[in-house]
Amino acid sequence: MGQDMHDDPRPANDSRKRTPVESRKVATVESKPSLGQRWRDAQPTKMTLFWACLASVVLTIVVGFTWGGWVSAGNAQTAAETMARDAVVQRLAPICVAQFNQDPDKALKLDEMNALTSYQRAQFVQDQGWATISGNEKPDRKVADACTKLLLEMIP
Repeated sequence: MGQDMHDDPRPANDSRKRTPVESRKVATVESKPSLGQRWRDAQPTKMTLFWACLASVVLTIVVGFTWGGWVSAGNAQTAAETMARDAVVQRLAPICVAQFNQDPDKALKLDEMNALTSYQRAQFVQDQGWATISGNEKPDRKVADACTKLLLEMIP
């Protein structure tokens, strides 16, 4: 007890209980776990797995439609119809040129068409009836445009 009094800086009339001081432990420096260790220790919850799967699906869809060349059924149908119409026009334009070649005044009419503006030329071909394909009542504007291009290539 005498030794406690020497180590204790408190005055003799201090009635507080003295609690023994435990020796402090020296903190050891722990190394940070590696990525592989953290991966092995990871235990994702069901909710985390659900959101990861959902994000993967959305990312796949976005990448597929933007860079992967995927198209919807509606867009594929529209593209197919456009390509089919363009193919028909390309097949009918030479018929229009053949009808032009049967016209007895073709040289005069070709010069007259050449003098017109580019916007008036297709209408001129329609008015002459060259763009009217047998079985149709009226000329086709797209056939007239394609025919005009072919006729202008004939001009020396």
